[in-house]
Amino acid sequence: MMFIVRTEQGQVPDLDVRMVRRTPAIVTDSAGRIDCFCAGDLDAARAAGWPTVPVHDGWYPDDHGGGVAIWGQGLFWEVRDTPFSVRQASGPTKTAAAADDAAVLDVRGAIFGGGV
Repeated sequence: MMFIVRTEQGQVPDLDVRMVRRTPAIVTDSAGRIDCFCAGDLDAARAAGWPTVPVHDGWYPDDHGGGVAIWGQGLFWEVRDTPFSVRQASGPTKTAAAADDAAVLDVRGAIFGGGV
């Protein structure tokens, strides 16, 4: 499961962090805070005292042109370097390429041609 741990800048939780971004300005008290997108047990993170935020289906951009696609209310996710290149994945779309952290799956090429 994917969830957000929202902390002060420079304070990264000792969890399975898949992506880090600045907390969006639309969030109250966002100045100096970061969002750590973590894979794992939400209840265990809460029990450990981390300030957690559940995710909903959608696209969560990072600070560099990529982001995390979420569906199934956090059960399924893809960390992307760009909107069309999957770096890490969980769930039914996980492939051998996406499972290898060094490999990148070219979604655009798979859809529009040019290989994977």
